[in-house]
Amino acid sequence: RFSGTFVGNAGSASPAAATSPPAVAAATLPAVPTIPVVPTIVGVPNTVAEGVLNPNEVKPPASGTRRARVLYDYEAADSTELALLADEMITVYSLPGMDPDWLIGERGNQKGKVPVTYLELLS
Repeated sequence: RFSGTFVGNAGSASPAAATSPPAVAAATLPAVPTIPVVPTIVGVPNTVAEGVLNPNEVKPPASGTRRARVLYDYEAADSTELALLADEMITVYSLPGMDPDWLIGERGNQKGKVPVTYLELLS
């Protein structure tokens, strides 16, 4: 037979005792160690390379630029990304070590990362 700390135990004397958890003094609880929090970027596979890569300072490769038609509107999440409007034409290219799901896009004098899934790559 188990002790009377379980709810609905036949040995409980009163309904309040059956539904209330037993009181535990704070002094009897073990100390919980504190874990230091270190800020990180979750989901970015190579944060060092991403931190170094500033799309506004990158020069397009001599060859390998392509035209792309934007399929959907895209709102830039930060200053390294380029906002897009559906049906506009932009120039895109890839850089070594860059996430394959993103390209560098250029529109006039604006430059930034753009998601590949929002683009139809042309010539």
